[in-house]
Amino acid sequence: MTEDEFDGFYAAAFPRLTGQLYAFTGDHGEAQDVVQEAFVRAWDRRREFLADGAPEAWIRTVAMRLAVSRWRRARRWLELVRRNPPPEHTPGPGPERAALVAALRELPEAQRMAVVLHHLCDLSVEQVASETGAPTGTVKARLSRGRAALARRLGEADELGEREDDRVR
Repeated sequence: MTEDEFDGFYAAAFPRLTGQLYAFTGDHGEAQDVVQEAFVRAWDRRREFLADGAPEAWIRTVAMRLAVSRWRRARRWLELVRRNPPPEHTPGPGPERAALVAALRELPEAQRMAVVLHHLCDLSVEQVASETGAPTGTVKARLSRGRAALARRLGEADELGEREDDRVR
């Protein structure tokens, strides 16, 4: 099947298959998703489709199997959640984390990226350099400047917090 033939087949069969899968799944969006995924898989096999003789049946079968797999996955997830419900209340980030995130947001992007990759993602300086495309010396400079700026900003936040604590007392 050529690309043009496949395009024509897609245009003719997609609405019909979506209607059939909608009847099977009961969810129009889900039906569209699985039919689309089946067509994506068929695209790689389009040259063999004429030999198969029933391309629409193949796509319908793949789409139905995808729908069943998604349903099973959703059912397993629901069973897992029922057995292990999430905690009633998950506390938000503490004031220290909020201050750190606020201070990180004020850094220039290159410094913020270097600091996050090195200190939070635990990458070496060489790995940070590789990931950002910057020379190792530049990464070291960004880390040094970023740490200094964070120390200043977090120090200012600590001073403000102490002042507010004094006012409350």
